[in-house]
Amino acid sequence: MGKLKEIWNGEHRSFVRYATYATAVFIVLVGFVNQDNLVRWVRSSIELRRQERQIERYSREIEEMDARIHRLSTDRDTLEQFARENFYFASPGDDVYIDR
Repeated sequence: MGKLKEIWNGEHRSFVRYATYATAVFIVLVGFVNQDNLVRWVRSSIELRRQERQIERYSREIEEMDARIHRLSTDRDTLEQFARENFYFASPGDDVYIDR
């Protein structure tokens, strides 16, 4: 810390202070005021990650639906079970109980 005080109050103190203030102003401008600022960059990064996770989730759902469609279109027993459970289909002679 003594070295910093020596530089701050030393022989070239006006240049050191000017450089420090200029750097601080630059950081504030780039970080917060400018149109392409640091805050907007972080928000965009968060939004991009959220959308990538959403894309992955939708891709998994599509794969699951494709597998289910394939099972329903190839296996008659699976199709019959699906129709009974979701649309309350029944074979002739079945007793149907609907619980809501």
